[in-house]
Amino acid sequence: MLDVFFTIDVEVWCNGWKNIDERFANAFDRYIYGTTPQGQFGLPYQMKVMNDHGLTSVCFIEPLFSARFGQQPLDEIVALVREAGHEPQLHMHPEWVDEARTPLLEGMQGKRPNMRDYTVAEQTSLIASGLQMLERAGAPNINAFRAGSFGFNRDTLEALAANGIAYDCSYNTTLFGQSSGVRPGETVWWPFECAGVYEYPMTVFDDGTGKLRHVQLTACSFAEIEKLLWTALEAGHQSFVMLSHSFELLNGGSRDRSDPVTINRFRKFCAFMEKNRDSFRVRGFQGMQPEVAVQPPPLLRSPIWRTGMRMAEQVYRRRYR
Repeated sequence: MLDVFFTIDVEVWCNGWKNIDERFANAFDRYIYGTTPQGQFGLPYQMKVMNDHGLTSVCFIEPLFSARFGQQPLDEIVALVREAGHEPQLHMHPEWVDEARTPLLEGMQGKRPNMRDYTVAEQTSLIASGLQMLERAGAPNINAFRAGSFGFNRDTLEALAANGIAYDCSYNTTLFGQSSGVRPGETVWWPFECAGVYEYPMTVFDDGTGKLRHVQLTACSFAEIEKLLWTALEAGHQSFVMLSHSFELLNGGSRDRSDPVTINRFRKFCAFMEKNRDSFRVRGFQGMQPEVAVQPPPLLRSPIWRTGMRMAEQVYRRRYR
């Protein structure tokens, strides 16, 4: 049995930092509900499709935006997740810190976009603030975290441990993972313990070009995901961590229309997981007993011809941008 974590980063952006108060309402509708002329394809849609197949996601909810726009929008997001029976966890994009109406950090000026841009004391304080925001919104007992843009470092893990958070999903070896100071000199794709926190990295694979790619709906074809799941199971991997966003099923440009290719991938994935629930367990972090690999499992690989098929599919997707 392979544990599969379908993680959704739930976040709101105003497509820039000018006139954000005037733009917020439309941005919230777009990034959370995914409203388009074709219908709504945001977070509620993803959770409903998963529920229809008996699946549960991990929703990493970004709360710092509420320091600018108030508690009600965050309350609304948490209510959506909890009422749908999915798992709320903590996600943080500290780009919002200098936008707060009441300072989150003393003397904060300008953008520091990644958690790794802050000291361990500052990270500890920000994480505590994020936990308080989610608790006020109705999501207590948070036990997992993901840094925005995967921009974490070893200090982040120390800050998580100080706040009683047992699990982290910030390690992505295709982005900041290898420069994070966590297991320096290694390329990591398996669960491990560091600084009192259990790290569950993004699942990555060699796509046949010698480059690593993380598993994400907009970045991989369903054929790739299906084959990687079977390969991970057969190779004895303990976990398979996938990435989505609340706006994942919208086009990648102005996010003003649906993306039928990605929607099709998502629906195929959900149907596949339901059909093969005897082999794959889609789960969250609550109530989990962590397992740390004694020996690293083999790196997942996908043949170049399958990568070529995905590239052709991605070209087709551009018609929806």
